[in-house]
Amino acid sequence: MSVVALDVGGTLMKGAVVDRDGSTRAAEQRPTPRQPATVEAILAFAADLATAAGTPAAVGLAVPGIVDDTSGVARYSTNLGWRDLPLRDIATDRLGLPVAVTHDVRAGAIAEHEFGAARGVDDFLFLPIGTGIAGTVFTGGRPYRGADGMAGEIGHAPVPVGDELCACGQRGCLETYASAAAIARRYGDPALTAADVVARAATDPRAQQVLTDALTALGYALTTYTMLLDPTVIVLGGGLAEAGDTVLGPLRTHLADRLTWRAAPRLVHAQLGATAGRLGAAICAWSLL
Repeated sequence: MSVVALDVGGTLMKGAVVDRDGSTRAAEQRPTPRQPATVEAILAFAADLATAAGTPAAVGLAVPGIVDDTSGVARYSTNLGWRDLPLRDIATDRLGLPVAVTHDVRAGAIAEHEFGAARGVDDFLFLPIGTGIAGTVFTGGRPYRGADGMAGEIGHAPVPVGDELCACGQRGCLETYASAAAIARRYGDPALTAADVVARAATDPRAQQVLTDALTALGYALTTYTMLLDPTVIVLGGGLAEAGDTVLGPLRTHLADRLTWRAAPRLVHAQLGATAGRLGAAICAWSLL
C-alpha cells in the first residue's frame, strides 16, 4: 500500500511515493512559490506523484505554521502567506483521495517515533534547530497538541541568558540565542552560516562566546522541559545538531549538572534528516485508512 507524501517548506517542497515500510519511490524536490501560486503548486505536485504511484491510497501534506490536524485547516503561516486555509478540503476535492494535513515539525516527530531515533519511545521531545526553533512533545506515545495546537513552541520560552528582542515581540526567547539564524546573526559576519561559526569556536573567542550562549540557553530550556514532562529521550535535529558532539557533548554536561537529583534524559541526534517531514506526512496519510 502506497501513499503520496509532501513536506512543504518555505523554499522547497519535498515529495515522494511512500510504501508502508517507509521506502520511497519517485522522490523529487520542487521550489515552493509564494501565494497565490502556492496551493496550486502543491496540488499539481501531489497529482503528478499520484500518477507515478498508480493507485495511491491517500495523500499526506506536512506544512509549516499553525495547523489544525483535526480539521485540516492551515491556521497561519508567515512563510507561505496562509491564514485559515482549508487545505485538506481543497486537496481532497482536487485529488479525489483522502488527505491528511499536519504541522511539519509534528510530522518529523511522528517519523522519528516510527522509523528513527525515538522508535519505541512513548515520551520524548523532538527539537529541530534551524532558522527557528519549534518542537513536538510526545506523551503516552502520541503527539501532544495543546489547547490550540501550539504545544511545543519551546523556541519562544524565555531563558536567563539575556534580554534580546525576539522577532515574535518577546524578549529573551530561546530562539533569539540558539537558532541557526541567531548564531550567525550574533557572530556578526553575514557571509558566515551557523555551521561556520560552530566550526570556528575552537579557535575564535567570539565564535566560542556565541556558541556558549546558545548551548547555555538550550541547557536551561531542556532542563525546564525535563522537569515538567520527564522525557525518556530528547531528539535534536536540524543543522545545528549536525555538529555532533561539539553540540551534544556540552548539552549533555549542562543537563547532568543542572539535574542534580535525577538522571538526565538521553540526548540523541535525529536519524531521518531531511526525509523526516515527508515520512511523517506519509504516516498521517496511512492513519486515515
